[in-house]
Amino acid sequence: MSGQEFEGEANMSWSNNGDSDHSSPGNGVSESNQPSPVSTPSSRSVELNGFAALRDQYIGTPVSMHYQYLPHLFSYSAHSALMPPQARSLDPQSHSLINQLVSAEDLQPLGTPMLIEDGYKVTQAELFALLCRLADELLFRQIAWIKKLPFFCELSIKDYTCLLSSTWQELILLSSLTVYSKQIFGDLADVTSKYSPSDDELHRFSEEGMEVMERLIYLFRKFNQLKVSNEEYACMKAINFLNQDIRGLTNASQLEQLNKRYWYVCQDFTEYKYPHQPNRFPDLMMCLPEIRYIAGKMVNVPLEQLPLLFKAVLHSCKTNASKE
Repeated sequence: MSGQEFEGEANMSWSNNGDSDHSSPGNGVSESNQPSPVSTPSSRSVELNGFAALRDQYIGTPVSMHYQYLPHLFSYSAHSALMPPQARSLDPQSHSLINQLVSAEDLQPLGTPMLIEDGYKVTQAELFALLCRLADELLFRQIAWIKKLPFFCELSIKDYTCLLSSTWQELILLSSLTVYSKQIFGDLADVTSKYSPSDDELHRFSEEGMEVMERLIYLFRKFNQLKVSNEEYACMKAINFLNQDIRGLTNASQLEQLNKRYWYVCQDFTEYKYPHQPNRFPDLMMCLPEIRYIAGKMVNVPLEQLPLLFKAVLHSCKTNASKE
């Protein structure tokens, strides 16, 4: 978290240029970790042809005539019902930016061993140690991801350090629900099933733990329903990471521009790839405040309750998934 990981490989000049006079789609989160609704572009961008101007600014490629209207996120469904899906191609610039994001991801299976022989009883301490090793591996993958980002040289080391220290829990949670979900809700769930909490652990389980458990189960069902692609995951991760509302940033305006860029790229991709799912893009974006909220709440769950929390969540999710 000190930034040394980035300084060691920063053999290039760091630019801090960039300004913005538009409101951002944003990643609003309050100081109390309560999620604010995902904010949307200003009313000017909702006007006819407004999306074309914004897209030209942040992506750099003019749009075709049939794609010049950006519905407001919360009235998206009503607008989309009036607009039948039309076959179109993905903008070349969007395609390039998405490929760069996906290339920065480590999509290989997690290396932390999660296989337990039959009949073995896992203790609370053993399960907690396994969760810590998993968190370590996932965190180091996020650090490696940052250094491969296509916009790595556009922000300062201080800002990257600030962003990582503020969003690492959210990045780990998002990756666990998407690209690593088979291992988390498969192999790890099998390990937690071999752990039997004591009566004292059950009685001490906190209200914060109960709320986190319920919200995680809901979020799992949402992601399981959406079946998020690697391209969508990469965009969601970048949008969540580029949170210009985090305190201590030296260049929030540049972050805002980068956030907008990938917001529109993600919308372009989902509308191209899933033309018959008009609500898919807002559904994806509305998952981000929930992830932020859960990540903020998890830090209030006592460490000794995490094994029971993961056992309850993974058991419920795996049971629900097998019924579908």
